[in-house]
Amino acid sequence: MAKQVKSLHEEFAPGSVLTHPDGRTVRFIESGEDDGGRFIILEHRIKKPGPLNGPHWHPELKEIFKAEKGSMRFKVDGNDILLQAGEELTVHPKQVHQFSKTGEEELIVTHEIRPPGQHWKMFVLVHKLECEGKMSEKGILKNPLWLGIAWECIDGYLAGPPKLIQRIFLGGLARFAGRLGYRV
Repeated sequence: MAKQVKSLHEEFAPGSVLTHPDGRTVRFIESGEDDGGRFIILEHRIKKPGPLNGPHWHPELKEIFKAEKGSMRFKVDGNDILLQAGEELTVHPKQVHQFSKTGEEELIVTHEIRPPGQHWKMFVLVHKLECEGKMSEKGILKNPLWLGIAWECIDGYLAGPPKLIQRIFLGGLARFAGRLGYRV
């Protein structure tokens, strides 16, 4: 049986599961290092159709998505891609991407992140904030101080605003929130 993550400070381990209020789950499958470097592999199970994030990019991360069941739509560097069961998509560093679940069938997708960066920490933080009612139904943080903390965990940048502006504004917000005791 999978272990439920209770605290942001617990060590994650294969089998750790984050169950969100809407029923979607993120399960930690594996971490390690091979010829391609350090990695983590997660499994996402999503029932509700719709967007899963906004457009963003990572300077160093490579993400590999494998649809096991269902389908999801990606926009990668302006190109629309429909990923269906049995298919795989790699998003390379610096590619602007976003994705959404399509159709009524449950989506099960494995998500490999190389190097892992802060990605698991980001999923744990989002889970915590949703479970504590600190996010709107559309996934918007009710308290902007958490936005700075969340931004530190994405290992990347939002598409649109210049990188320097994000570093100044969101990085400053993260430092201020940290001084006030906000922690992942």
